[in-house]
Amino acid sequence: MGRLNFLGLAYTAGVSNLTKLERPYKLNFSITYKCQSRCLTCNIWQMKPSNELTIEEIDAFARINNFFKWIELTGGEPFLRSDIVDIVKAFQKNSKGLYLLTMPTNSLCNPDSVISKIEEMLDLGIPKLSITVSLDGYRELHDKIRGVNGNYARAIEMFKRISEIRKRRRNLYAVFGYTMTNYNLGEFNKTYSEVKKDIPSISYNDFHLNLGQVSDIYYSNSGMSLRPPKERAAEEIRSAIRNRKRKISAIDIVERSFLKNLHEYVISGRQPIKSRSLDASLFMDSYGNVYPSIMWGRKIGNIRDAGYNLMDMWHNKEAEEVRRDISEGREPSSWTACEAYQAIAGNMRKAFL
Repeated sequence: MGRLNFLGLAYTAGVSNLTKLERPYKLNFSITYKCQSRCLTCNIWQMKPSNELTIEEIDAFARINNFFKWIELTGGEPFLRSDIVDIVKAFQKNSKGLYLLTMPTNSLCNPDSVISKIEEMLDLGIPKLSITVSLDGYRELHDKIRGVNGNYARAIEMFKRISEIRKRRRNLYAVFGYTMTNYNLGEFNKTYSEVKKDIPSISYNDFHLNLGQVSDIYYSNSGMSLRPPKERAAEEIRSAIRNRKRKISAIDIVERSFLKNLHEYVISGRQPIKSRSLDASLFMDSYGNVYPSIMWGRKIGNIRDAGYNLMDMWHNKEAEEVRRDISEGREPSSWTACEAYQAIAGNMRKAFL
């Protein structure tokens, strides 16, 4: 089943190079805006969310829209939802072609509870589960950026425990997620060295390097100045690329393309590959609002108003105007992991040149 689901995802990504898709294969879904972090780079933690989608509503959405092959559950802190396993189960039982489930964690929830929930998700039989453990610096720096004393130690503990599960569960994958901003510019190699003292088996391939972004609808951080000086940021990205070991695997090939194009984005300030927003993917927030991406607040509708049927709004007037703006180059320029991977998959000629 896992191989068939992988081939289904690969086939759909391949087709997206040739034509517009009838329906998206990736869902970016913020299941809650609740968060215990106090990040300098993000204001999600200041939100006071209420009336977020219930498990019954999520189950209805998953049942009606049963075509996703890749689902990213994000937040806030996803593990603050006590029903997170039920959310995963709703998508797993309905999207029979589901291959990949990804989610981040800030490591601030009870580690025993998080590990137990990860084990439960793995028992559902999803072919690939990927966890990103957020880590934005060495001990003092990470705790400062995240605004929580002891957060670094908890992230290290979380990664170690997930790594133990990986030894017996081949469908589990994990990386550290490092978001580069002006708060930690030039500190990636030092962070790697400090982590290696705690986890000797770690390599540069165990880190996903990203660039801090500003978004009203996701980070609620409009007005923040996060972008580091481009030449210094570009050099740090080049260093990360040089330090990665080359592996013959889909993950490594795509990650190298992501970093290469991140370097281009930092230098030029322009999106290096055309978006596949509202084609291969979409962003849905915890209230059911649907947007092209986490970076673009052009709301095309709310699933509650559409009877939880995404296709009822997929070709409405606003959605078609958004697609026209994308085709004519008027989409806000960004390069984030949430949208970049499907852009890479849908523009392979450009992505790997």
